Amino acid sequence: MMKQRRTADVLIVGAGIIGAACARAYARQGLSVCVIEPAAIGGGATAAAMGHLLVVDDESGGADAEFQLTRRSQQLWQQWLDESADHPAQAEHQACGTLWIAADAEELALAERKQAWLVARGIRAALLKPTELARAEPLLRPGLAGALQVPGDARVYPPKVAARWLAEARAEVIEGRVLSFDGSSVLLADGRRLWSALTVLCAGLASQTWLPPGWLTPKKGQLAITQRYPGLLSHQLVELGYIKKAHLSDQDTVSFNVQPRPGGQILIGSSRQIGRSDRELDPAVLQEMLSQACSYLPGLRDLSLLRCWTGVRPASRDGQPLIGAHPQLPRVWLATGHEGLGITTSLATAELLADLSLGAAPQLDAHPFSPSRFL
Repeated sequence: MMKQRRTADVLIVGAGIIGAACARAYARQGLSVCVIEPAAIGGGATAAAMGHLLVVDDESGGADAEFQLTRRSQQLWQQWLDESADHPAQAEHQACGTLWIAADAEELALAERKQAWLVARGIRAALLKPTELARAEPLLRPGLAGALQVPGDARVYPPKVAARWLAEARAEVIEGRVLSFDGSSVLLADGRRLWSALTVLCAGLASQTWLPPGWLTPKKGQLAITQRYPGLLSHQLVELGYIKKAHLSDQDTVSFNVQPRPGGQILIGSSRQIGRSDRELDPAVLQEMLSQACSYLPGLRDLSLLRCWTGVRPASRDGQPLIGAHPQLPRVWLATGHEGLGITTSLATAELLADLSLGAAPQLDAHPFSPSRFL
């Protein structure tokens, strides 16, 4: 029997931020990489992400494993940004930090717990009194109880980063829709078959096609961005109520979550519609989200919106990403289900998956993210 010619050492399904990070990680191990994507690079959930780079603490609903994953990834992000003077500009990186806004005494107590937890683990965090908060962000409404400032947080523009990482990996990008795969080859809808030593599935919500039912859940989000108004905001601003809303699994939610962009635009989020995978704008949810933003920043009402759009986050059944071997398909590896933390955790996810699939000792405990936990 004629031996099939290998297309690449590693076939990666999906050219979002996770797929691009995996391509870079395998290329750094000296392996050739081919990435399969039916649409634009970084055009799915990656394009609809706000681009936060942050560390998750236990008060944010994350377990210690999630904290370790976000902290390691933040370290890897900083290493990449420091590798070249061009990287921060290419990524539209802003070291703007985050202000977690406390609206009342209950949320201020939460801010105090978060601050103590982060500081105990070596993460810089400070409590701001109402007067200090007003000086830091004058557009916020008066009467707020204070805020938690995390200066090490940042933001990037994910689609540009994904394209850059694929270029660094010298990855061949093949436009096509995957029909099936068996660990050694991938069959595309147009009949082409690609061969590799291993396959990595990073296709976001589409990964559910090759997983047992219910392992991934769509969470639709609305986003809006203003025209350019330089100098209005300095930090990412997030309400502390966001934490309890983001982890609700049985109802739709909106939260105050806004972000300054390098050119002076203001990106406005955030909403979650559980079980919704369509990409249509929902006027009622969008209006509620904008009203929530204006309740914290009354001056937003005087600004003009440039556009509004939606995205769908792939969430795993228990809220933790799926990183590891496919439980049923040999030589197939998974990196999906990150929901709203895909940008932050992309580099640590790729590092962990490359270590596991190549038989190296992982930097992190991989068990909490193992896909076999759902069997």
